[in-house]
Parts: sequence; C-alpha cells; structure tokens
Amino acid sequence: MQLAPNQLAAHLQKGLKSLYTLHGDEPLLIQEALDAIRAVARTQGFTERTSHTVAGAHFDWSEVLAAGGSLSLFADKQIVELRIPSGKPGKEGSVAIQHLAEQSRGNDSTLTLVMLPRLDKMTKSGAWFAALESFGVTLQVEPVERNALPQWIAQRLAGQGQRVAAGEEGQRTLQFFADRVEGNLLAAHQEIQKLALLFAPGELTFDQVESAVLNVARYDVFKLSEAVLAGQTARVQRMLDGLKAEGEAEVLVHYTLSEDIRALKRVKDAMAQGRPMPMALREQRVWGVKERLFERVLPRLSDIALANLLQAAHQVDGIVKGLKQADWPTDGWQALHRLAMQLCSQCAVQAPAQRLR
Repeated sequence: MQLAPNQLAAHLQKGLKSLYTLHGDEPLLIQEALDAIRAVARTQGFTERTSHTVAGAHFDWSEVLAAGGSLSLFADKQIVELRIPSGKPGKEGSVAIQHLAEQSRGNDSTLTLVMLPRLDKMTKSGAWFAALESFGVTLQVEPVERNALPQWIAQRLAGQGQRVAAGEEGQRTLQFFADRVEGNLLAAHQEIQKLALLFAPGELTFDQVESAVLNVARYDVFKLSEAVLAGQTARVQRMLDGLKAEGEAEVLVHYTLSEDIRALKRVKDAMAQGRPMPMALREQRVWGVKERLFERVLPRLSDIALANLLQAAHQVDGIVKGLKQADWPTDGWQALHRLAMQLCSQCAVQAPAQRLR
C-alpha cells in the first residue's frame, strides 16, 4: 500500500499497521513521519524499541528476523526499526526482508519500521521492495522544490498560528524567506520555529521576518560574508574560529558562502546579457552593505574564477554533510576555511587600501 506523506495523519487516525517503509532523501520529513508513527504506537502500548542499521556485506540479518519474536519481560509490544542507508540490502538481505514483511502480517505485537534513502525505479521493482509494499505501507518522501517552498513555509507558519500579509506583500515575504533557506529544509524548519518564539501569533510583516532571519539565523555569519567580500583575510580567520567555538552549524556557514558565490555568478551572467549592474543586483535581492561590496568585487572577478569557486562550493557542500572529496580536507571547518579564503583572495585582488574594520 502506497501512501503520500500528507495522507499519513489521516491514515494513522484510522489505525496503525504493523509495517511501514519510508524512503527519500529529506531527513526532516522522514523524521517527522517517523515521530508521528511512533507517537501513535506509544499510545497503543508499544513501549520497547530496537534499532538495526545495515552496514556492510556481513550484516547479521538473523538478528532482525529474530527481533520480532523476542519481547522482553517488561513489554508486550515493541517497535523494530531497520535502516538501510545504501538502499541496497544485497541478496541475503533481499530474502530476509521478504521474510520480515511476511512476518509482519497479522503481527499485533511488533511494529516494523524500515528506513531507506531515495530509490531508483529499478530498485523499487525488486522483489524485496514489492514485499514491503504488499504487506505494509510505504511512504515516498520527496524534497520540497524551490517553487513549492513558499507555500510550504506558509503552511508551517499557519500550524503555529502565524501568517504573512495577504497579496503581494505576503508573497514578497515568503519569497524572501524561501531565498534564505533554499536547499536546506531543516534550516527552514528551525527558522519557522524561531519566529514562533520571537513574535506572537497573528500576522507577520516583511520587516519582522527579515530582521528575524538575519539576526537570529545569520547575524554572525552575515558579518562573515561581509568580511570575505571585503577581502579581510585576518578578520575572516578570526570569525571562522569564533563561529566554530560558539558551535555554529557548518551547513549554515557553507550556505552563506555558497550563496554569495552563486549570487556573484548570477549577477555576472546578467551583466554579460546586457543588464546594468544595479538592475542585476536588484533582481538577485542584493542590497545594503553587500550591494556596495558586490559593486566593488564584480569587475575584478573573471568567469573562470567564478566557475572554480562554484565547483569548490559544491565540493565543500558534500564535505560538511559527511562526504569525502579528493584533494580537500575531510574536516568540515577546514574545508570551509579553504573555501572562504579562496573567495576572500579573489575579492582582495587590487583591493583599496581603505577597508572595512
């Protein structure tokens, strides 16, 4: 049985099934779906939980198969969770999952949750996945695309009793919000929660959203952005060290640096197509101090330099999410330092003697 994520709440109200499979690459939405299922399970007496992660070819599948029939003395219902990060259980795992799915049929004492990454068409056509669909409920969790992000934000705000103004002003507010959190749904969720802490229920103005996003989520990082674009190498080093010591999220620092690089590239491309720089900056919502920094930096940035910076930003994106990249440090903060210094050095070329302090 296939189910869309937005159908889960209504489904759970009708009754809990014994097997659920969640697959997708959006951690926030996967976690929220899992939390919803677990919450209902707790109300029905599922007080014990075991977790198994398939890692490597020598994973012991017998432990998972035995878990369903091994209740402790302190619980009569249990949750068995199975995570397969690769999305490929292998030959032995395929057989084991089919048995696991069959065991779940009519099993009121064990709730089985299977978590998978985004799967391709061929994988979903396999016998083991077909068994999961046949004997249980599957949820395919898709990422929120950029064009759907403003509406997603509006729905989340409504859930906590907040809303933006009607008409063009409200759309401008939502677009501004979406621009700041695009590509990082977890950050968007956190920013929405912060608005609930900062402002009372009701209508939010553009100024309130703008000030909250900058001051709460990106205040220090925004200042780092200014220092990088101003070519202030020593100051950038101090700020990176400070952000790390304060526990700032690596992904937020990376997002700010990469957004500057992408914005520089978009403005440069627009200028190459004949748009005046002021118009191109407005189209990319670059204003204030950053607008003046862009005006100084853009004439000295070549297309090759920007292409190299974009490639570097892409590689660091993987590093801060736990991936390894050839010829790059494995530590996220070291990679961020290298990316920041690459951009900083480009911005510092022939920089005026008078700099921001």
